[in-house]
Amino acid sequence: MASLRDIRRRIASVHNTRKITKAMEMVAAAKLRRNQARIEALRPYAADMIEMMVDLTTYSEETRQYELMQERPEIRRVAVVAMTGDRGLAGAFNANVVRKAMELERSLREEDVETRLIAVGRKGIGTLTFRGCRLERNWQGLSDRPEYHDARAIAKYLIDLYLSGEVDRVRLVYNHFTSPIEQTLLDDVIIPVPHEAVADKARARGLVSYLFEPEANVILESLLPAYVEIAVYQALLESSASEQGARMTAMRNASDSAEEMLESLTLALNRARQAAITQEILEVVAGAEALG
Repeated sequence: MASLRDIRRRIASVHNTRKITKAMEMVAAAKLRRNQARIEALRPYAADMIEMMVDLTTYSEETRQYELMQERPEIRRVAVVAMTGDRGLAGAFNANVVRKAMELERSLREEDVETRLIAVGRKGIGTLTFRGCRLERNWQGLSDRPEYHDARAIAKYLIDLYLSGEVDRVRLVYNHFTSPIEQTLLDDVIIPVPHEAVADKARARGLVSYLFEPEANVILESLLPAYVEIAVYQALLESSASEQGARMTAMRNASDSAEEMLESLTLALNRARQAAITQEILEVVAGAEALG
């Protein structure tokens, strides 16, 4: 049985750990509220952009003439973008993205497709590098408060890769924010801009709600890069909110575990103290009997 000193030392250690996890939970909750508000502000804008692209697709004479909407006849090279966080202590948030990216890379390699791994987030960079993966490009320091100019820089790099013919497809792996306790891992093709999805929405709507000046073809051509930027920016915001939600949940679970451990250690301390008192009483009684 552990001594009273050992148990008291463990109780103090767990108590201090609980203070840290509680503080981290509160910080993550505050950041989550901020990032969730930014997502809710962006989603209507992204929806309006998709709606405008639906109308543009309806008016445009031939959408497949645009390079960013052209599906390559043969997929030989694919860029896989793994979007993680810059910090840990967020449960399986980062590990799920890295695992999915590596599974995707292996499956593409089995199909004789060359992959270009790109990482966003310090945890993804470190894990993929440790596992021997060669990173084509990486960004870090964006997960806490991503800005639009960050998304624009990433989108420009991805667009240049596609237009130069270095890759035939760009896939984005990230966590979509559903709720503070639920994040959905997504694997989206963002380049080429998915023509069929836009065309299906255009056919389903049937009506056009915009008048365009200049021609729809001109607007659509200039709007396609902005669409990629918005897709990347939305993924950054979704990933950031998901990270804070996962960290808040992980720290709450850690605090609850610390509470349970404190109760168990307190019970053990009381039992050890009672055993020590009982032992002292027995020793006193034995000494008295020995003295007659």
